[in-house]
Amino acid sequence: MKCPKCDYLDTKVLESRVSVDGRSIRRRRACLKCHHRFTTYEKEEELILQVKKKDGSFDEFSREKIIRAITMACRKRQISMDQIEAMVTAIEAQLRSEGDRVIQSSKIGDLVMKKLRQTDHVAYVRFASIYKDFKDPEEFVRELRGLKTNRETPTPGNNPPTN
Repeated sequence: MKCPKCDYLDTKVLESRVSVDGRSIRRRRACLKCHHRFTTYEKEEELILQVKKKDGSFDEFSREKIIRAITMACRKRQISMDQIEAMVTAIEAQLRSEGDRVIQSSKIGDLVMKKLRQTDHVAYVRFASIYKDFKDPEEFVRELRGLKTNRETPTPGNNPPTN
């Protein structure tokens, strides 16, 4: 590490500490030539995500765009900003954990739909109508039937009690 005062290339690490969030390391250093003390931070290189759109163009991944889309779908619903943030954080974490630098926009849309379906069916249908580009009311009806069918199908461990 180069000394910021004299540009000498050899420094000594005096102390290292892991940050509160555990994602970076703070190091106190001293220059071996002029003895100037300074602090450096070491952190993991963040993966820059690109989104490949339907038309083949690329756009930088934007958390804010996802938040806006979900917020619009959830308007006048009992869904807090904290819940929306949690959904987006989970979606972003899943995308980053897969390690791909280029993500299809359809994958992001599918993940948003999955989270909304688990959270609020009205918000889910609102988002689906735009994402799937519904052209007529019958497409809404099909989507609603799909929701109803899935809700009526008992899942293991969640069977209705029998008398």
